Amino acid sequence: MPVVPMQQILKHAFDNRYGVGAFNIVDWVTMDAVLYAAAETKSPVIVQVSVKTVKVMGARLIRVMFEEMAGRVPVPATLHLDHCPDRKVIEECVAAGWNSVLFDASKLTYEDNMAQTKEVVQFAHQHGVAVEGELEAVKGVEDGIGDEYGGAVVALDKAVAFIRETGIDSFAPAIGTAHGLYKGKPKINYQRVSEIMEAAPVPLVVHGGTGLSEETFHELIRRGTPKINISTQLKITLADSYRTYLEEHPTEYDPLKLLGAVKKKLVAQVESFMRIFGSEGHAA
Repeated sequence: MPVVPMQQILKHAFDNRYGVGAFNIVDWVTMDAVLYAAAETKSPVIVQVSVKTVKVMGARLIRVMFEEMAGRVPVPATLHLDHCPDRKVIEECVAAGWNSVLFDASKLTYEDNMAQTKEVVQFAHQHGVAVEGELEAVKGVEDGIGDEYGGAVVALDKAVAFIRETGIDSFAPAIGTAHGLYKGKPKINYQRVSEIMEAAPVPLVVHGGTGLSEETFHELIRRGTPKINISTQLKITLADSYRTYLEEHPTEYDPLKLLGAVKKKLVAQVESFMRIFGSEGHAA
C-alpha cells in the first residue's frame, strides 16, 4: 500500500477511538519487523525514528528504505521523526520526503516555543508534512534527548493557545508518563487529557508507552490519545533476542538465521501492542 500522511492515520484512529503504535526503529531489521507485524494484524502503523538514528543512517536512506518496505505490505504506514529540537534535521527530513516530524522546543520559553513551532508548521505544511508539537519536556532520557526531571506543566489556557495558534496536527502533553523504564507506578493525569480534548480537540500523543498497563492505554485512547509511542521495549526485545539466540547457538554462524530469529521476537512484541491498542483489523 502507498505510504499515507500522518494526518490520515491519526484522524481515523481519533474518530474511531483506537490507538496506533508509533514504534521507534533503529535499523532495517526493526523496520521490517514493525511493518510485518502491521500486515499480520491488519493495523495502520507509524514507523518512528530518533534524531540519533537519523544522524547514523541518513534521512534519505531511511525514507527510501521505508518506502520500499512499506510498499510491500497492505496497510497504511507513515514515517515520523521523533523528538527533534534541531530545525536543520527537520528540514533535512522534510526535504527527503518524510511524512511527519516532532519539533521538540520544550527547552525554550513558552513564547519562543510558540514562535518557532509556528515557523516549523508553516514550512512543513508547505511540503505536506505533519507536525507534532510539545510544550513540556517528557521526564526521562531517550536517545540522548530529555532529562530525568522533565518540564513544568503548562497551564491549560496556554496549552490550548499553543495548539490553536501554531496549527500543529497533534500535541504531546505532559500527563505523567516518562521515557525509559518506570521505577514505580506512573500517576497518569487523565483529567488533563480530557480538559485539553474539550478545549482543543486535536489528536494527542502518549510518550513513554513502555511499561504502561493495558487499562491505562485503553483509558488514554478513549479520552483522545490515538498515537502511542513505543521505543524502550523494542530496544529491550532487540538486544535480548540477539543475546538469547547467540547463547543458544554458540557455534552457528548463519547471519540470516540469527536475523530471522530476532525479527520473529520483534514481530510478536509489536503485534501484542497493536492488539492492546485496538488497531488490529483497522487496515482491512
